Amino acid sequence: MYRLGRYRTLLTTLLVMIGGTILCAASAGHFAGQRALAGESAQVQRQLQLHAQGLQQRIDRFGTLPQVMALDPDLSTALRTPPDAAGRQRLNLKLARANQVTRTSTLTLVGRDGVAVAASNWAEPSSNVGEDYSYRPYYLQAMANGHGRFYGIGMTTGVPGYFLSHAINDAAGRPLGVIVIKIELSALEQEWLASPDIVLASDNHDVVFLANQDAWRYRLLRDLGRPERNEMAASRQYADRSLQPLRARTERVLEDGGRIVHMADPALPRPVLWQTIDLPEEDWHLHLLHDAGAAGTVARSAAIGAGAAWLALGFLVLFVQQRRRLAAHRQRSRRELETLLKQHAQELRTAQDGLLEAAQDADSGLSRSLEHLPQGVVIIDGQQRLVAWNSRYLELFRFPPGLVQVGRPIEEIFRFNARRGLLGPGPIDEAIERRLNHLRSGRPHMRESEKDDGTVLEIRGNPLPDGGFVTSYADITSYKNAARELRSLADALEHRVAERTRDLDDARREAEQANRYKTRFVASAVHDLLQPLNAARMFVSVLRGKLVDAEQQQTVDHIEAALSAQDAILASLLDISRLESGSLSTRVRAFNLGPLLETLAREFGIAAEGRGLQLHWVPTTAVVVSDEALLRRILQNFLSNALRYTQRGRVLLGCRRDGARLWIQVHDQGPGIPESLHREIFEEFRRLHDGQERGAGLGLAIVERIGRLLGHPIQVRSTLGSGSLFEVAVPLGSPTDVVLPEPSPDHVVETTADGPLRSRRVWAIDDDPHVVAATRALLERWACDVQLADGPLAALQAAAADAVPELVLLDVRMGEFDGPTLYERLCGHWQARPPVILVTAERDDALKAYAQENGWGFLSKPVRPPALRALMTQLLLRHHR
Repeated sequence: MYRLGRYRTLLTTLLVMIGGTILCAASAGHFAGQRALAGESAQVQRQLQLHAQGLQQRIDRFGTLPQVMALDPDLSTALRTPPDAAGRQRLNLKLARANQVTRTSTLTLVGRDGVAVAASNWAEPSSNVGEDYSYRPYYLQAMANGHGRFYGIGMTTGVPGYFLSHAINDAAGRPLGVIVIKIELSALEQEWLASPDIVLASDNHDVVFLANQDAWRYRLLRDLGRPERNEMAASRQYADRSLQPLRARTERVLEDGGRIVHMADPALPRPVLWQTIDLPEEDWHLHLLHDAGAAGTVARSAAIGAGAAWLALGFLVLFVQQRRRLAAHRQRSRRELETLLKQHAQELRTAQDGLLEAAQDADSGLSRSLEHLPQGVVIIDGQQRLVAWNSRYLELFRFPPGLVQVGRPIEEIFRFNARRGLLGPGPIDEAIERRLNHLRSGRPHMRESEKDDGTVLEIRGNPLPDGGFVTSYADITSYKNAARELRSLADALEHRVAERTRDLDDARREAEQANRYKTRFVASAVHDLLQPLNAARMFVSVLRGKLVDAEQQQTVDHIEAALSAQDAILASLLDISRLESGSLSTRVRAFNLGPLLETLAREFGIAAEGRGLQLHWVPTTAVVVSDEALLRRILQNFLSNALRYTQRGRVLLGCRRDGARLWIQVHDQGPGIPESLHREIFEEFRRLHDGQERGAGLGLAIVERIGRLLGHPIQVRSTLGSGSLFEVAVPLGSPTDVVLPEPSPDHVVETTADGPLRSRRVWAIDDDPHVVAATRALLERWACDVQLADGPLAALQAAAADAVPELVLLDVRMGEFDGPTLYERLCGHWQARPPVILVTAERDDALKAYAQENGWGFLSKPVRPPALRALMTQLLLRHHR
């Protein structure tokens, strides 16, 4: 009966667990699936709206073009009076030029009789000129109502398109003919290819004429009646295309009008969510088929989660009940254990009494009560004579027969063991006396002893109430061996850990050394690359002054633009190298953000206007704590990317407060960035689109490293088709902490007059012969007296007190020569200190600061000739004063 009741309880528990799991899983799966499907349907509707807007905008772009063309007097004249061959040719050329400007497919002028008078494709084999289009609906609509619209396949070209027509009337309002434009929508289908869904467009006959997959084009969404088929045949709307029916089965209709459809032809492996939107102006319908499997996945996940939660709850209840039963069982076991301990204590006292009795009454020495013990045991009385022992004691010490007897003094046993070396080194009598004294003292003891054969014994001694002593000998050899092995293993492990630590330290040092080598290599490579680039820019500047032809000047502009782009790439590579090596110094301080944003808006506003864009910015009075130069670099990259990838619209620069931080944001209306690529765009040489101009792909990589260096978080948010938002967070500061920048030195702008530089004695010292030649040519173009343009050795040989230049252009790194050190040696020869400009490819802030402290000029290669000219003029005027 008890077992039957137990099984009944177990069965009930299992039924509750399984039934509850199934019910929870079904309910949660149904609810989550419904909710996920509703969310998917709403998302599909929004996506369909975007596609509809894109299609309508493409059509509206050309909607007014037929009306404008209909007002052209040349077209109406050609329709009133048939033109001759020359007039027809002029008319064809005019339509061809208009077609190039508007970027339509074709422009066709059709007469009152329906025959094409002129066309933009007159020179092509598939020319429309002379073809009869009187049966086309767009012609009939325009002649009857003044305008018409029709989508079909071109009978001459065989290319499908959307035809927009408008009647050309005479002064009395009678139609003379029709102007027709054809728009090809194949580009729109190419844009739809980026969508993972199936996008379709159908006409008023429910014929699919646009699709992002070929298998869906020219499909019938319903059966057509005979009048509809006759109408399409008369207009030859789809020419000889075979219109196949689309076979589908609707499994379910949603509340918002969407349908769950299983496609049979074209076949799809899983059901799809079908949403439709009407385009009433064109009498079209736009459809989007989205995979409905995601909702099923959500439902399954929710069902699994709900079932797991019910099981977890059930197991928790069972666990609590089990804990209660275990607690009651422990209480019962504790009571039983206490009773058992009392019984064992009584038995132990009885056994001890038996042991003492056996020790006192033993006559043979071998006590049966000691035989069950695993240790060797020996008992002596108060006179230190043997009383009892067990066979294990005899096995451990291998005594000869007759030695161990009742009544034999223990001293004789000790002496026997001493002769075998079991009492350790030293005098035997002292060892024996020491052990006898310990037995007489009656103190318990415990020690370990190792025999010659490697056996380790644990010896424990305890006094007896009558003055005797009981000693046990336990063999702990295996335990000691295991302990020694563990210690050996631990030592080996520590040794191995130490070796691995040394290996890791060596690897870290090698990696750091490789990183330093890489940094030095990048800096050296960029320096060597900047040398010929600097010479090229100077030669271009000289060449610009010798050319007068506008086309040649434009070619020079292109060359200089290419050199500037190369300069930007090299500078970016050097910046990345300095950021990775940690050699880029920072100057973090509190400053007003408003002037920086105003400067950036003014600079990039000009570039935006040149691209046909608008740059808006929101003024701010915020004070931030950052490195102003590096923060400017971050925002410059944000704005440059925004202008590069925005085709039309505007770019917005503004700020948003967030507690103690300020987010500086740049919004654009570009194509957007997929969320899966948000991290990849911060990698070197990563470009998602080419934009209006091609970049090097280093800007955002530099932004990410500068943000990491300054501790400024960088974030990006983007919506495909709507634009992107890049932002950087900087700490807010107090206006009282703002330190005004030091006044800049006098700035001399470049002037076209050669007066300040004419006949000035200038030395140009550089170890690159191309740079020397370019510098000489540029300075001589400015009418300077170039007394020396050579390397450091030639400069040392030519330096003298009577040949002091008025200005020195000096490179910094010239093989074994250092620019500032060379200048000091030259000053010793000159007995004077003429002004000097350091012209170097070294991007070293410390070197720039050193030049400023000494009142020297400083320019980074490649040098812009206007900047060099302005700085030379400034130094000469300052030195003259």
